[in-house]
Amino acid sequence: MTNVKERRKNVYELVQERLDFIFREFDNIYISFSGGKDSGVLFNLCIDYIHRHNLHRNIGVFYMDYEIQYRMTVDYVERTFKNNCDFIEIYHVCVPFRVTTCTSMYQDYWRPWDENKKTMWVRPMPSNALTADDFPFYDSRMWDYDFQAEFSRWIHSRKKAVRTCCLVGLRTQESYNRWRSIYRGVKEKYKDCEWSTRVDEDIYNFYPLYDWKTTDIWVANGKFRWDYNRLYDLYYQAGVSLDRQRVASPFISEAIESLSLYRAIDPDMWGRMIGRVNGVNFSGLYGNTHAMGRQKILLPAGYTWKSFMEFLLSTLPERTRQRYLSKLATSISFWREKGGVLGEEVIRKLKERHVPIQVGGNTNYRTVKKPVRMEYLDDIDIAEFKEIPTYKRMCICILRNDHACKYMGFSLTKEETDRKRKALEYYGKAFKERNS
Repeated sequence: MTNVKERRKNVYELVQERLDFIFREFDNIYISFSGGKDSGVLFNLCIDYIHRHNLHRNIGVFYMDYEIQYRMTVDYVERTFKNNCDFIEIYHVCVPFRVTTCTSMYQDYWRPWDENKKTMWVRPMPSNALTADDFPFYDSRMWDYDFQAEFSRWIHSRKKAVRTCCLVGLRTQESYNRWRSIYRGVKEKYKDCEWSTRVDEDIYNFYPLYDWKTTDIWVANGKFRWDYNRLYDLYYQAGVSLDRQRVASPFISEAIESLSLYRAIDPDMWGRMIGRVNGVNFSGLYGNTHAMGRQKILLPAGYTWKSFMEFLLSTLPERTRQRYLSKLATSISFWREKGGVLGEEVIRKLKERHVPIQVGGNTNYRTVKKPVRMEYLDDIDIAEFKEIPTYKRMCICILRNDHACKYMGFSLTKEETDRKRKALEYYGKAFKERNS
């Protein structure tokens, strides 16, 4: 007999199997839609699946409108909703939840569609939008990610669903945080499905595109002639690399580097947004320079990175300074007592540089890496710089107005974790009372 090597399935064939599974298992399905390339492809895959299998069911489309967006993104969203209105139930959300901003040292969040700043809105609210009054669980203390979780509970109850699935266009290639969303070992899954996460009882997030590459996204758009956000054409013409072309809230850390593109691509929107959120103009001018922790960061003469960090902290408002100090204390304690997981190659480089470390044998994380306990370093010149706790990285967080210290890979502090837990308990209790 001749051994015939089995052909590996491509990502399109795999996603069809995943959609088969999801549409078979869940009676209530909705897509988290942003107007970006990934959620756009996921939307088109679902619409095609419904057509091809002649399904007599609609799917929900959950769109969180952040008020400030490129005009081309707004046009694409409106076009998508109009062209597919017979197959979707639209949840176009315009709610003043808190949204992270990295444009200012004075504030760590802003609110889209804030009624107190209605005269400053950059565009009129869509006539079909769902507002805070439509959601009994809404509370002014909510962040946008809190709202997403509570929305899934709300729609599950509203639909009287047996099981609810939220489809998310998350791909692990995009960032480490996205990879961690899929592969972290502590999460609860649906029927051992690796690309799923339990939100609540009978409510799950699914990530059918988790193993797709950026090139797969654009091959699919071209092969199937799907509509997409034409903003990406302008990104390409402006020389923005494929892996940095993103549609998101413009003031989060990942978007600051390209904030200045608003001036060239959508000057009318730029003129409106600089008066809407503190620090936007400065971030647009210097967001991609060393002044805000980008490009090559040079240490001023006469400073160590630790003393430079202390100087930067001294220039901040008290509330902001204390937030960074709390994050730093948590991280120092973590690396000293528990240790972060590092690969064999990184451990070897640390030993070669005579860095005092303690290497453990076991870890609760699903990884072949080993836990390493160590003290904070001032700086270290290795390719894996971002994996090591250094005061230089803390300086970069401060320069970037990265209030959450995402660049450091920080988790929530105990205070933030307790606050989030209490908030979710409060929202969950209030929601149940209002629906009992």
